[in-house]
Amino acid sequence: MSGGHDHDHVHGHWVTEDSDFGKLWIALLLLGGFMVVEVVFGIVAGSLALLSDAAHMLTDTGAIALSLVALRLARRPAAGAMTFGLKRAEILSAHANGLTLLILAAIILVEAIRRLFSPPEVEGGLVLAVALAGVVVNIAATMALARANRQSLNVEGAFQHVLTDLYAFLGTAIAGAVILLTGFERADPIASLLVAALMLRSSYGLLTASGRVFLEAAPKGVDPEEVGRAMVAVPGVVEVHDLHVWEVTSGFPALSAHVTVARDLDCHQKRREVEEVLRDRFGLDHTTLQVDHEPRTLLELEVADGLADPPPRPA
Repeated sequence: MSGGHDHDHVHGHWVTEDSDFGKLWIALLLLGGFMVVEVVFGIVAGSLALLSDAAHMLTDTGAIALSLVALRLARRPAAGAMTFGLKRAEILSAHANGLTLLILAAIILVEAIRRLFSPPEVEGGLVLAVALAGVVVNIAATMALARANRQSLNVEGAFQHVLTDLYAFLGTAIAGAVILLTGFERADPIASLLVAALMLRSSYGLLTASGRVFLEAAPKGVDPEEVGRAMVAVPGVVEVHDLHVWEVTSGFPALSAHVTVARDLDCHQKRREVEEVLRDRFGLDHTTLQVDHEPRTLLELEVADGLADPPPRPA
């Protein structure tokens, strides 16, 4: 006898408000405009630190633009073959941003090492002035994104891009001040190395998080073994198997499992009890449970004493 299936799913994933799109647009315009200014002054000043910051800002603007597209796609309803809609578009965006950061960091790293051995002349005062302006712009962009819905890995990735760029500008400003005061021009490639390190750190975080979703690993902080033990601990549950826990997209965990309950119990009621445990203890709202009664015990037949030995064969 089979129990019921959970068809009334409650989707607990994030929903991006229209106001969040406005915050992303503000950050995009701020960073895009300043990036052009920084490229011009970086070439004039001969500063790799400024140019590497501009490259990082390029990834920032790309990340935010991609976030806007991905969030629009993710809001489309499920249809046809896309039974979950296009909710993983934001994971694709986060993964692309991580790869871009990785490539740019490698390019900056190589050039910075070259300049350590042969440092060019750098206009320290110009570097300092542009870097301080960059700090102001990035603070404004960071504040805008900090108020957006950061449950989305995509939005969080854009936020981390901008926050990393803020730190990079601070490092560049320090390098400009050092060059201006001491003439130590190697401070510029050293600052570039720090920028590359920050980019690698952000890249690792984005690629790891998006990779977990693509590989359908359990959501971070959710232990499938603990989930299984909690389900079996529900009174009347005999066995749990074929347990799968994964994320459709960031903030949208899902679970499916086959649950066996005692024969004399209401399997529908037990399903509701298990769902309540999953929701309250682990935040798992989207669950699909196949609930069955345990099979009947096989009858044990005893052979009578007189029939224990087979009859003799005729001579």
